[in-house]
Amino acid sequence: MKIHFLFAIAVIILIGAGSCTRGVQTSGYRLPVDTIGFARYGWQVDSVLARIERYQHESLAAASAPLEGISALRVAISPHDDYSYVGYLYPALLQHVTSDVVVLFGVGHKAKQFGLEDRLVFGSYRRWKSPGGSVRVSDLQKTLLKELPDEMYTIHDSLQTIEHSLEALIPFLEHYNPDVQIIPIIVPYMSFSRMEAISSELAEAVRKTMDEAGLSWGNGWSAVISTDAVHYGNEDWGGSNYDRFGVDSAGYMQAVAYEENIMNTMLAGILSPENIRAFSQCTVQESDYHEYKWTWCGRYAVPLGLLTAYRIAELEEAPLTGFAAGYSTSIANPPIPVSDLGMGLTAPAKLTHWVGYAAVCYR
Repeated sequence: MKIHFLFAIAVIILIGAGSCTRGVQTSGYRLPVDTIGFARYGWQVDSVLARIERYQHESLAAASAPLEGISALRVAISPHDDYSYVGYLYPALLQHVTSDVVVLFGVGHKAKQFGLEDRLVFGSYRRWKSPGGSVRVSDLQKTLLKELPDEMYTIHDSLQTIEHSLEALIPFLEHYNPDVQIIPIIVPYMSFSRMEAISSELAEAVRKTMDEAGLSWGNGWSAVISTDAVHYGNEDWGGSNYDRFGVDSAGYMQAVAYEENIMNTMLAGILSPENIRAFSQCTVQESDYHEYKWTWCGRYAVPLGLLTAYRIAELEEAPLTGFAAGYSTSIANPPIPVSDLGMGLTAPAKLTHWVGYAAVCYR
């Protein structure tokens, strides 16, 4: 299971770096936690993209078709699993995220370890290590935080250090815009009503910050929400079974159909609070928002990010419409070969253990 594999690595990083309750990193650089599933060097990124073009050319073309003619997206939802598994969905989507500043909404896979919930989690890092050297955390983050109520966020480098959902995107964002700057936000456990309250404040703060910086939405700044879709099966999920439709080929097809319905009816189309709420109700237990109903790890990042985007669009009188770029799974295609690149796989892929990937763009 990927998060257990990465957590073991992250613990070593934290011990070496010296973590504390709200996080301390003296170098100011956030180092990668996944050095297997993701690229660390520019030549690895180039090789992965070349192999995607070679091995998944038709899938890449099909996923790119809905985005033809789009120079810059305002919002995108991207997977964050191993490059070998996700493959073509990364370039199909992220080549259209070319803004100067990208606000990133990530998953708090290990937020429970730190007792974090009900607040956005920022970091104090100045830069994130990247294949091109490093990607800068925008100075606009400081401006943004001044606009947010204190009770709606925390600074916690320890969680940002061990969380892999945002670092997956950095190499591609940097590849398509070497000067990109980021504002990384982790979204831990929170109820939908809490997400509504925070997103309202965050939308105002983001809009004011970007307007004062002279950055237009799309070309100047954009938002990317990181999430893998369903985590499915009855093996290697830490003792949990996520096998609603069974683990044979028929069950797989039913699960994929259910996934595509989520993507096409709740995420694609004209963005609305009703559809965002429907997604939350589909993925989170009504009796306890800490618990899964349908296992998307971004069950908080997606609604919070989309609610924020919806409110900004409402303020600017520029509605957002979502388009499904594609859906895939870790067993839908043969993995892109990467072992000779010093990369690999961090989790199994089989009918009893697979992950879904949804790529959605908003313009």
